[in-house]
Amino acid sequence: MAETYDLAIVGGGVNGCGVARDAAGRGLKVYLCEKDDLGGATSCASTKLLHGGLRYLEHYEFRLVREALQERERLWAIAPHFVRPLRFVLPYMPGMRPRWQLRLGLFIYDHIGGRVRLPRTAAVRLAGNVLGEGLVPSLTGGFEYSDCWVEDNRLVVMNAKAASERGALIETHTAMVAARREAEGWAVTVARGGGQRTIRARALVNAAGPWANEIVSRMAGRPARGKVRLVQGSHIVVPKLYAHDKCFIFQNADGRIVFTIPYEGDYTLIGTTDRDFDGDVENVSATDEEKAYLCAAVSRCFDRPVRPSDIVWSYSGVRPLYDDGAGAAQKATRDYVLEVDDENGVGLISIFGGKITTYRRLAESVMEKLLPFLRAGQAKTVAGRAGWTGEAPLPGGDFPIEAFADRVRSLRERHSFLPEKDAVRLFTYYGTRAGDILGNARSWADLGMSFGAGLTEAEVDYLVREEWAVTVEDIVFRRSKLGLKLTAGEMAALDRFLEGKRRSLAG
Repeated sequence: MAETYDLAIVGGGVNGCGVARDAAGRGLKVYLCEKDDLGGATSCASTKLLHGGLRYLEHYEFRLVREALQERERLWAIAPHFVRPLRFVLPYMPGMRPRWQLRLGLFIYDHIGGRVRLPRTAAVRLAGNVLGEGLVPSLTGGFEYSDCWVEDNRLVVMNAKAASERGALIETHTAMVAARREAEGWAVTVARGGGQRTIRARALVNAAGPWANEIVSRMAGRPARGKVRLVQGSHIVVPKLYAHDKCFIFQNADGRIVFTIPYEGDYTLIGTTDRDFDGDVENVSATDEEKAYLCAAVSRCFDRPVRPSDIVWSYSGVRPLYDDGAGAAQKATRDYVLEVDDENGVGLISIFGGKITTYRRLAESVMEKLLPFLRAGQAKTVAGRAGWTGEAPLPGGDFPIEAFADRVRSLRERHSFLPEKDAVRLFTYYGTRAGDILGNARSWADLGMSFGAGLTEAEVDYLVREEWAVTVEDIVFRRSKLGLKLTAGEMAALDRFLEGKRRSLAG
């Protein structure tokens, strides 16, 4: 007999996992399938920012900006291990809007979203200040404001983890290959490892991101009513450009903005591009043209030019934006649109657009759309539990925001062999669950094989057992960014270790 669920979700990005967490926490029986790794496409290719989108004010998207600004501090509170505040420096550049207009925009940005903990906007002097070291002399002053930084794949995986701990079944490397409506719901055929099986669900959520239109065609038997605009965003990573811990936001000559963000201690992250994409979404990478564009944009602002030869890593993703008819890709809305297909009371809810900052509110909106497809008593219970995801901490985040440094110190007191940088990394990734990896270890040797850059057998085992990690890339470029520091030989050793585990499990 086929497994039966209240809700099936196709797509394991931040939106799909956010819906799974919310639904499972409201008492629904949830199934989620992801054809590759969790957050392996668009969600891990973000600029890693939780922000309102200062530039969206120019397009009068006040509701989106307000909602996103409210979510920054809410997500910081429920995930204080991998969300942190970040100050942004906006240098005043020739050709920008008048200073009074920028001040007004930043005043609105400070107040429209109910800022509580984050510091407010301030005017800053760059010339003769540590903030201005390395900048071209013409950048003498500007403004500083607040947003937040997030480890994006940690956000995805911890939402999946929270859903799983509330009873959801999360299956990665599992593709939805067919779906058909039945009298009381959907029959969904999924494929994994060469085998297929069918599960049943009262309702279906299409959170397939760039593949959303394809899923609508396959499930509903018609083209999507909305239109997805595929926009490619690429980023580059170079050796760090400056010593301080603040992010610059520069306006390029073409009107686009570019961020330079302190990254993984030794690097600077530069992004992003915005260009319409017309290619194979299964095979996306930063083009030479995009790399040159980002290097040139930043080189206009620093004394030392940034060249493509400086790039140590790049990544790229395709954002499935809702097509609102905007001319330029950077002007397309980042708001989300939910399309409901209701045939004989059997519902399909498709997600178009959205941004990582508002994933939790998007999930709440999906739950509202879902209510008519549930049994009457069940729908009342589900509606009554709305809002819980904004209060309950994500796994590992059950500590006060201000206690981060104290918790890292306590971790080192219990495991004195840990250098501070490793303790900070482990607590950033795992929060209060770092102890589940370290156990009673009193030395590095107690953690098993060492793969370099502080990655040990104990951590790898944990990621495979608890976080759906399968491949080297899952571990060193998604669950972490240790791939920036590991050698090819070290990653090959990790690959051999993982292959040995797979053979052992298969045997």
